[in-house]
Amino acid sequence: MKYLYEDSDLVNNPFQCFYYNSEWCTFPIAPHWHYYMELLYILNGAAEVHIDGVKYIAKKGEVVVIHPQAVHAIYKDKEMENEALVYAVLKMDMNRMTLSSYYSPKIKSIFKLARHKKTAVVIDEQAAKDMMLEAIFHRCCYESEKKDYSYDMIILSELYKLMIMIIRYWQDRGFVIDEAAYADDDSHDIYSITKYIDENMNKALKVSEIAEQCGMSYSYFAKRFQSVYGKSCKEYIEDMRIYKVEELLVYTDFDLSYISQLTGFSDCSHMIKSFKERKKMTPKKFRSEYVRVAADGTSAGRAPADFPEELKHLT
Repeated sequence: MKYLYEDSDLVNNPFQCFYYNSEWCTFPIAPHWHYYMELLYILNGAAEVHIDGVKYIAKKGEVVVIHPQAVHAIYKDKEMENEALVYAVLKMDMNRMTLSSYYSPKIKSIFKLARHKKTAVVIDEQAAKDMMLEAIFHRCCYESEKKDYSYDMIILSELYKLMIMIIRYWQDRGFVIDEAAYADDDSHDIYSITKYIDENMNKALKVSEIAEQCGMSYSYFAKRFQSVYGKSCKEYIEDMRIYKVEELLVYTDFDLSYISQLTGFSDCSHMIKSFKERKKMTPKKFRSEYVRVAADGTSAGRAPADFPEELKHLT
């Protein structure tokens, strides 16, 4: 199935939110698969979506749920061949969807169970309207385009709302969350191990210990990690630390020594060296550059040109 694989940059882009128009984008969408959960909201026309060999028709106002690693393709519905197919797309790394209530498994575990139980793939127009899903899609696309402070947190909160609404939709149609979802919560695999890494980023992480969390030998884990994430586990850890440094430089006034402690570097000089290698500037320079850009106003985002007028109040 590797030849159908579409690159999934889960490290740099855990969420992707955008609009797709068959008139000006590459279309149709050939069969492929990736590690993202993908959701489509049909804004115009009708789509013929093939998922794991099954054909579904999704019309205007309906939502399509495509689980991670499902082979899927998107075409126009033949009955609306002359109509432009326009839809909003939300992609997410389900391993980032780790919140849960005290009585419920994690969102990602529930969706994994839902796929196993073959729950509904297409959410009908009336249900989507009742759950106000269109507004969630537009909000995510808007925030992704604008990229203001903590836009990623807003997107994440909207995605949680969307996930919960879909689970309720399934429950209304007989879906039951059983013990299989709870059991999945306590396990680590190659796809969820990044959560463990994130949670322990301030510690001296060893790849051998991370491999043990997945129940794998060091050599097998290293090979699988490289295959899934396109880089070694050690490189991933270093990159994630740099991303966290970047975030702390932008949104806090913490000094460099404290930032190096928060991000798990052995010392401040190691952090500065690693940051400079990847960003081609020192942390101090990066911070000053960001402040200059923000002061000039040149970092301000804009709403997508096709953001619906009736939803402008969401901004």
